[in-house]
Amino acid sequence: MYGLVNKAIEDMVCSHFGEETWQTIKQQAEIESDTFISMEAYPDDITHRLVKAASQVLGLSSSEIMQAFGEYWVQYTAQEGYGEMLEMSGDNLPEFLQNLDNLHARVGVSFPQLKPPSFECTDLEDESLSLHYRSMREGLAPMVIGLVKGLGARFDTEVDVTQMEKRSEGAEHDTFLVKYKPNESTPA
Repeated sequence: MYGLVNKAIEDMVCSHFGEETWQTIKQQAEIESDTFISMEAYPDDITHRLVKAASQVLGLSSSEIMQAFGEYWVQYTAQEGYGEMLEMSGDNLPEFLQNLDNLHARVGVSFPQLKPPSFECTDLEDESLSLHYRSMREGLAPMVIGLVKGLGARFDTEVDVTQMEKRSEGAEHDTFLVKYKPNESTPA
Protein backbone atom coordinates (compact mmCIF):
# COMPACT_ATOMS: atom_id res chain seq x y z
CA MET A 1 0.00 0.00 0.00
CA TYR A 2 1.09 3.54 -0.51
CA GLY A 3 2.49 5.65 2.29
CA LEU A 4 -0.61 7.83 2.09
CA VAL A 5 -2.57 5.01 3.78
CA ASN A 6 -0.06 4.64 6.61
CA LYS A 7 0.14 8.41 7.04
CA ALA A 8 -3.64 8.50 7.35
CA ILE A 9 -3.54 5.80 10.05
CA GLU A 10 -0.92 7.87 11.89
CA ASP A 11 -3.01 11.03 11.55
CA MET A 12 -6.16 9.27 12.79
CA VAL A 13 -4.40 7.82 15.84
CA CYS A 14 -2.61 11.08 16.71
CA SER A 15 -5.73 13.22 16.36
CA HIS A 16 -7.87 10.89 18.50
CA PHE A 17 -5.38 9.37 20.96
CA GLY A 18 -2.23 11.50 20.84
CA GLU A 19 1.35 11.24 19.60
CA GLU A 20 2.45 9.06 22.53
CA THR A 21 -0.13 6.40 21.63
CA TRP A 22 1.04 6.49 18.01
CA GLN A 23 4.64 5.93 19.11
CA THR A 24 3.51 2.96 21.22
CA ILE A 25 1.61 1.48 18.27
CA LYS A 26 4.55 2.04 15.92
CA GLN A 27 6.95 0.41 18.39
CA GLN A 28 4.66 -2.59 18.92
CA ALA A 29 4.28 -2.94 15.13
CA GLU A 30 8.09 -2.87 14.85
CA ILE A 31 8.05 0.09 12.47
CA GLU A 32 11.42 1.82 12.50
CA SER A 33 10.74 4.56 9.97
CA ASP A 34 9.98 7.98 11.44
CA THR A 35 7.75 9.03 8.55
CA PHE A 36 5.86 7.56 5.63
CA ILE A 37 6.16 9.12 2.19
CA SER A 38 2.70 9.47 0.62
CA MET A 39 3.72 8.62 -2.94
CA GLU A 40 5.96 5.67 -2.01
CA ALA A 41 4.73 2.06 -2.11
CA TYR A 42 5.21 0.05 1.09
CA PRO A 43 4.64 -3.66 1.74
CA ASP A 44 1.04 -4.41 2.80
CA ASP A 45 2.52 -6.13 5.85
CA ILE A 46 3.41 -2.74 7.37
CA THR A 47 -0.22 -1.62 7.28
CA HIS A 48 -1.41 -4.96 8.69
CA ARG A 49 1.11 -4.71 11.54
CA LEU A 50 -0.05 -1.16 12.32
CA VAL A 51 -3.70 -2.26 12.45
CA LYS A 52 -2.87 -5.25 14.64
CA ALA A 53 -0.80 -3.12 17.03
CA ALA A 54 -3.48 -0.42 17.13
CA SER A 55 -6.03 -3.09 17.99
CA GLN A 56 -3.92 -4.32 20.91
CA VAL A 57 -2.95 -0.86 22.21
CA LEU A 58 -6.43 0.67 21.88
CA GLY A 59 -8.38 -2.40 22.99
CA LEU A 60 -10.49 -2.46 19.83
CA SER A 61 -10.97 -5.25 17.32
CA SER A 62 -9.16 -5.05 13.99
CA SER A 63 -12.60 -4.73 12.36
CA GLU A 64 -13.43 -1.71 14.54
CA ILE A 65 -10.07 -0.12 13.67
CA MET A 66 -10.58 -0.74 9.93
CA GLN A 67 -14.14 0.59 9.97
CA ALA A 68 -13.08 3.75 11.84
CA PHE A 69 -10.21 4.14 9.39
CA GLY A 70 -12.57 3.82 6.41
CA GLU A 71 -14.69 6.67 7.76
CA TYR A 72 -11.59 8.74 8.47
CA TRP A 73 -10.09 8.05 5.02
CA VAL A 74 -12.88 9.96 3.25
CA GLN A 75 -12.17 13.23 5.07
CA TYR A 76 -8.40 12.66 5.13
CA THR A 77 -8.05 12.25 1.37
CA ALA A 78 -10.22 15.32 0.77
CA GLN A 79 -7.88 17.35 3.01
CA GLU A 80 -4.74 15.89 1.42
CA GLY A 81 -5.47 17.33 -2.01
CA TYR A 82 -7.93 14.82 -3.44
CA GLY A 83 -11.08 16.80 -2.63
CA GLU A 84 -11.52 18.03 -6.19
CA MET A 85 -11.24 14.49 -7.53
CA LEU A 86 -13.84 13.38 -4.99
CA GLU A 87 -16.12 16.24 -6.06
CA MET A 88 -15.94 15.08 -9.69
CA SER A 89 -16.91 11.52 -8.79
CA GLY A 90 -20.54 12.11 -7.94
CA ASP A 91 -23.15 14.48 -6.57
CA ASN A 92 -24.75 11.95 -4.22
CA LEU A 93 -23.90 8.66 -2.51
CA PRO A 94 -25.22 6.18 -5.12
CA GLU A 95 -23.66 8.13 -7.99
CA PHE A 96 -20.31 8.27 -6.17
CA LEU A 97 -20.36 4.53 -5.39
CA GLN A 98 -21.08 3.79 -9.07
CA ASN A 99 -18.02 5.86 -10.05
CA LEU A 100 -15.49 4.35 -7.62
CA ASP A 101 -13.67 2.36 -10.29
CA ASN A 102 -13.34 5.51 -12.44
CA LEU A 103 -12.00 7.39 -9.41
CA HIS A 104 -9.41 4.68 -8.80
CA ALA A 105 -8.40 4.82 -12.49
CA ARG A 106 -7.75 8.58 -12.16
CA VAL A 107 -5.83 8.08 -8.90
CA GLY A 108 -3.76 5.39 -10.62
CA VAL A 109 -2.21 8.08 -12.83
CA SER A 110 -0.44 9.49 -9.74
CA PHE A 111 0.11 6.11 -8.08
CA PRO A 112 1.40 3.77 -10.81
CA GLN A 113 1.81 0.77 -8.48
CA LEU A 114 -1.78 1.10 -7.21
CA LYS A 115 -3.67 -2.18 -7.01
CA PRO A 116 -7.17 -0.84 -6.41
CA PRO A 117 -10.22 -2.85 -5.52
CA SER A 118 -13.20 -3.00 -7.83
CA PHE A 119 -16.71 -1.91 -6.92
CA GLU A 120 -19.96 -2.68 -8.70
CA CYS A 121 -23.44 -1.46 -7.81
CA THR A 122 -26.44 -3.64 -8.58
CA ASP A 123 -30.08 -3.79 -7.48
CA LEU A 124 -30.33 0.01 -7.49
CA GLU A 125 -33.53 1.18 -5.81
CA ASP A 126 -34.65 4.62 -4.63
CA GLU A 127 -32.96 4.19 -1.25
CA SER A 128 -30.82 1.06 -1.49
CA LEU A 129 -28.29 -0.78 -3.59
CA SER A 130 -26.03 -3.81 -3.48
CA LEU A 131 -22.33 -2.96 -3.44
CA HIS A 132 -20.02 -5.70 -4.70
CA TYR A 133 -16.41 -5.37 -3.53
CA ARG A 134 -13.55 -7.31 -5.11
CA SER A 135 -9.95 -6.97 -4.02
CA MET A 136 -6.71 -8.89 -4.27
CA ARG A 137 -6.19 -7.97 -0.59
CA GLU A 138 -7.98 -9.85 2.15
CA GLY A 139 -9.46 -8.53 5.36
CA LEU A 140 -10.44 -5.02 4.20
CA ALA A 141 -14.22 -5.50 4.09
CA PRO A 142 -14.68 -3.63 7.44
CA MET A 143 -12.90 -0.65 5.86
CA VAL A 144 -15.51 -0.65 3.06
CA ILE A 145 -18.28 -0.33 5.67
CA GLY A 146 -16.44 2.66 7.14
CA LEU A 147 -15.85 4.19 3.71
CA VAL A 148 -19.54 4.03 2.85
CA LYS A 149 -20.43 5.60 6.22
CA GLY A 150 -17.82 8.31 5.67
CA LEU A 151 -19.25 9.00 2.23
CA GLY A 152 -22.71 9.16 3.78
CA ALA A 153 -21.42 11.92 6.07
CA ARG A 154 -19.83 13.68 3.09
CA PHE A 155 -23.14 13.66 1.22
CA ASP A 156 -25.24 14.41 4.34
CA THR A 157 -26.98 11.08 3.83
CA GLU A 158 -28.12 8.66 6.51
CA VAL A 159 -26.51 5.29 5.72
CA ASP A 160 -26.96 1.75 6.95
CA VAL A 161 -24.47 -0.84 5.65
CA THR A 162 -24.90 -4.58 6.13
CA GLN A 163 -22.46 -7.15 4.82
CA MET A 164 -24.52 -9.81 3.04
CA GLU A 165 -21.77 -12.05 1.60
CA LYS A 166 -18.25 -12.52 2.91
CA ARG A 167 -15.27 -13.70 0.92
CA SER A 168 -13.77 -14.83 4.24
CA GLU A 169 -16.68 -17.29 4.51
CA GLY A 170 -16.35 -18.71 1.00
CA ALA A 171 -18.23 -16.20 -1.15
CA GLU A 172 -16.63 -15.19 -4.46
CA HIS A 173 -16.45 -11.58 -3.22
CA ASP A 174 -17.84 -9.33 -0.47
CA THR A 175 -21.32 -7.90 -0.97
CA PHE A 176 -22.94 -5.15 1.07
CA LEU A 177 -26.52 -3.94 1.25
CA VAL A 178 -26.39 -0.14 1.40
CA LYS A 179 -29.55 1.63 2.53
CA TYR A 180 -29.45 5.40 2.32
CA LYS A 181 -31.68 8.39 2.88
CA PRO A 182 -30.54 11.91 2.01
CA ASN A 183 -31.11 14.46 4.74
CA GLU A 184 -34.32 16.29 3.77
CA SER A 185 -33.39 19.50 5.62
CA THR A 186 -30.28 20.14 3.55
CA PRO A 187 -30.86 22.79 0.86
CA ALA A 188 -30.22 21.60 -2.68
